[in-house]
Amino acid sequence: MSKTPPLQTFSLRNAHGHIVVAEYGGQLLHWQCPQGVERLYTPEHLHLVAGRALRGGVPVCFPQFSGRGGLPKHGLVRTRPWRLRAQTASALILAIEDDADTRALWPYAFELVQTLVLDANGLSITLDFHNRSDQPLVFTAALHTYLRVPDVTACTLHGLNGHVYEDAADDGRYKNQQGNLFIAGEVDRVFADAPKQLRLNYGTGESLAIRQGGFADTVVWCPGPGLAAGFSDMPGADWQRMLCVEAAAAAQPVTVLADGHWQGWQKLQVV
Repeated sequence: MSKTPPLQTFSLRNAHGHIVVAEYGGQLLHWQCPQGVERLYTPEHLHLVAGRALRGGVPVCFPQFSGRGGLPKHGLVRTRPWRLRAQTASALILAIEDDADTRALWPYAFELVQTLVLDANGLSITLDFHNRSDQPLVFTAALHTYLRVPDVTACTLHGLNGHVYEDAADDGRYKNQQGNLFIAGEVDRVFADAPKQLRLNYGTGESLAIRQGGFADTVVWCPGPGLAAGFSDMPGADWQRMLCVEAAAAAQPVTVLADGHWQGWQKLQVV
């Protein structure tokens, strides 16, 4: 049996903190503030298994969000290697493009560039998509951001009051968010045309400002104790230490013309 290679990473450290990105999936795994506090949830024991997505951090979902289509769940780029295109004092730039494997499932030419910036404004993650094919391309996508929290049941997510969401934890029924969002167990909600700025109150006196652009939707996900108990790549009790607040294009696909470009981003700042 062949041995799985070690997980290769790219690292950036400056006065504003520290980030670590995996070559596999181009996945941001760690974001620490200058004080050394980890702001993303990644399981303590993370192992690379070829063909399987990594849990935690910020997986890049493209060109399909979740199971909304005929491709593998969450698309094609989170289980393939990305290349480091450039690194500066405040940024890591990674890229991936189509190859024979992607074209076997999604027969189009494309390039996806991810730019991660760590500066005085916090962390920003930007996806730039270039349609290199000779026809319009339609896709869904997301930055599947796992936020580390002290206790998710003590957190409140502000900014979604009055907005309609699709409740994937309740057979896709459409509901209206009443007040701030509290987490007591499983939550799986797609907010279409979501506000561009939210605030996550940790319940400790600290908050996280969450902004996005290009992505029309916001997905809020926590597995709760039932689903988490069945995960093999995450301790069951860790559902209380994470909350996914995802910048997404999920409710309505994005269409990009031949040789066209699209950009979506998410910015996180501790306040």
